[in-house]
Amino acid sequence: MTAWLTVIGIGDDGLDGLAPAARTLVETAEVIAGGARHLAMVAGSTAELLPWQQPFVNSIAKIAARRGRRVVVLASGDPMWFGAGAALAHHFPRDEMIVLPHPGAFSLAAARLRWAIADCALISLHARPLDAVRLHLAGGRRILALSEDGGTPRAVAHLLTESGWGQSRLIVLEHLGGHAERVIDTTAREWGERTAEDLNTVALECRAAPGVRGLPRIAGLPDDAFEHDGQLTKREIRAATLAALAPLWGESLWDVGAGCGSVAIEWLRAGENLTAVAIERDPARAAMIARNAMALGAPDLRIVNGAAPQALVGLAGPDAIFVGGGVADSELLPVLWERLRPGGRLVANVISVEGERIVLDGQARYGGSLSRFAVSRAEPLGARHVWRPLITVTQWAAAKPR
Repeated sequence: MTAWLTVIGIGDDGLDGLAPAARTLVETAEVIAGGARHLAMVAGSTAELLPWQQPFVNSIAKIAARRGRRVVVLASGDPMWFGAGAALAHHFPRDEMIVLPHPGAFSLAAARLRWAIADCALISLHARPLDAVRLHLAGGRRILALSEDGGTPRAVAHLLTESGWGQSRLIVLEHLGGHAERVIDTTAREWGERTAEDLNTVALECRAAPGVRGLPRIAGLPDDAFEHDGQLTKREIRAATLAALAPLWGESLWDVGAGCGSVAIEWLRAGENLTAVAIERDPARAAMIARNAMALGAPDLRIVNGAAPQALVGLAGPDAIFVGGGVADSELLPVLWERLRPGGRLVANVISVEGERIVLDGQARYGGSLSRFAVSRAEPLGARHVWRPLITVTQWAAAKPR
């Protein structure tokens, strides 16, 4: 089928900034879809105008209903950078679409600041949790963020200031590429309560207050990085557990009996495009998991308040499963193994003799490896230090055949 859907990136300079061919496609379109700001740029058009609907899937249905007509979608900047083009590409075949990018906010901001894009963390705060910023906080780290609206810079400034990063350079770039372009260069602490123009991009150069340090993304965060009630996979065991779970790009995890959520949160921090579900029966602990996820830059963690296996109904099968805190139900492991995707990994940590019996049976049935971790920490005893052993942990790790 001939391409009928054209997604055109457009800047704040409107039609004047488009290449001649792109402008011709807009002028000859039968249908033009986009946000209110973009549709205002073509207010004189005789084409049918389709403003974005909420939820966005309704807009996709309206566009699909016009298949075969000359449909143009106007999107900000590069449509494949957190844009409409990326969303539409999931719903329409490649040969039915044409995408014509325009310099996006990230490119324009980097050009104004003389920052190398490859050295920056690129995130969107448009309809996404603000706590995602926390994942990237490190001394000297540069972050470019797409804003939700004019209040986003203030919210970012408050988050940084309250977290000990108030000295960070905060640059707000309004109406990039347009006639009203303006750059405000200050610090998070000095931003105060001001509001920016709704069309803005936030640039950050992270600077910590004395005594404040960013958290590494490698597994094994300090135990005190988490709020917990004692139900916590300790740092040394957690690092070994994440190594056994072996997260790869795009994979998903079930953390069954999640406690304070430490393993699921570290899974999400370990790389890009990872997803995780924390299953926890205790409502107070489920709320604790949510607080930890926000504080540690993993606000996309999905939390299911319920007991396995009943709580697993309706969840897509994962690439990895972690069972912590002991396996009390001998019928749970077969259910988890069945739901695990081929090639996936199952890791179970147990501390009781009864739990060991269950994982030994699992290892005999499904294969895999058994490890035992005996960790001691030096702690003060009067004027000296002594070794305090942690509870010994037995770990079973197995990979499901493809």
